[in-house]
Amino acid sequence: MPNFKYRARAGDGKSVEGTLTASTEADAAGSLRRQNLVVLSLEEQREAGRMVKGLFGGPPRPHVTTGDLAIFTRQLSTMISAGIPLLESLEILEEQAEDPGFKLRVAEVVAKVRGGSDFSDSLSEHPKLFSRIYVSMVRSGEASGQLDTILKRLAEYMEASEALKREIRSAMTYPTVSLALILAITISLMVFIVPKFKDIFISMGVELPLLTDYLLKTSDFMRDYFLFWVAGCVALFFVFLAYKKTPAGEKQWHRFLLYVPVFGPLFKKVAISRFARTFATLIQSGVPILGALEIVGNTIGNRVLEDAVKEARESVRQGATLGEPLAKSKQFPPMVTRMIAIGEKAGSLEQLLEKISEFYDQQVKASVKALTSLIEPLMIAVMGCLVGGIVLAIFLPILKIQEAVRPKH
Repeated sequence: MPNFKYRARAGDGKSVEGTLTASTEADAAGSLRRQNLVVLSLEEQREAGRMVKGLFGGPPRPHVTTGDLAIFTRQLSTMISAGIPLLESLEILEEQAEDPGFKLRVAEVVAKVRGGSDFSDSLSEHPKLFSRIYVSMVRSGEASGQLDTILKRLAEYMEASEALKREIRSAMTYPTVSLALILAITISLMVFIVPKFKDIFISMGVELPLLTDYLLKTSDFMRDYFLFWVAGCVALFFVFLAYKKTPAGEKQWHRFLLYVPVFGPLFKKVAISRFARTFATLIQSGVPILGALEIVGNTIGNRVLEDAVKEARESVRQGATLGEPLAKSKQFPPMVTRMIAIGEKAGSLEQLLEKISEFYDQQVKASVKALTSLIEPLMIAVMGCLVGGIVLAIFLPILKIQEAVRPKH
């Protein structure tokens, strides 16, 4: 954000000079006028470093995790509840921000708030950093006068979401690394080790078993056309990524994730937990149910479930209950839809949504533990089959030769 050098006259007639950080020259002038200063001159300072930065991609991007943003939000909530004004609280957080990109974005928010903009409107100008959920809850907090409470609830929501992400990462890291190692070992054996036995078998003139013959032909193909099949695999991967970005491809991929063996139930539990927690947090923060459903539908993380939520939102707009269309979609378990229907009738929807979220959080943790205990022997079995099959195919001809040269009694 640019710095402006100004010269102004105070109310007592004295001349005042200094620098001011603002998004635009108009914002800088407005900030000075609110300090009861008469602007005499205002000029943007041109810094060589900033000009170079602009030539090579503009301002630095913020590298902030959900956990970092949760800490920022909780600190802001604590300072506001302690009686520190919002603007001063933001200035303190700007000073202590370590990431240059995040510090710059907070400085821009500070300048907007100082210029008279609402806090929520200032945050909405940085959608990649502050999500729609974040902005909507802050806007609700401003309207209700409970900004500190809403920010605390928002921090708790982000901390719970981050904990859920860690559970998923821990579940996916081991099989991903194990599978990569298995493929690397198998390819190395087929390309570098197996071809050395081919010349030995040819020189012996032994008739090769079917398994060995198939292994050697596969090894020849992988070695002779190494660049071609690697390029083909890479091309298929990028074609898959491109197709997955299309609406039809994204929906098919997300449907596959929900029904894939072993991992499908886990992905569905994660999506339902995210749906329930986000929906409950938004309703508790005073966001209208239609607005909450729109936000939830865009943030649930699975296109199949998103479509079900959007259809339910249209039904609610027309006066129907929420539980009925969700049940008709067949994408949400009966327990979830019935608890939502009960919550609507009893006027305690947010409490029951919290219960759903807590239940599925526990289910995710239990599923992760079960998967961890299941995947380890599964990966060992896969490696044993691949490597053992290669070793067996190599030793079959050797055993056959030994039988041929063994003296008969």
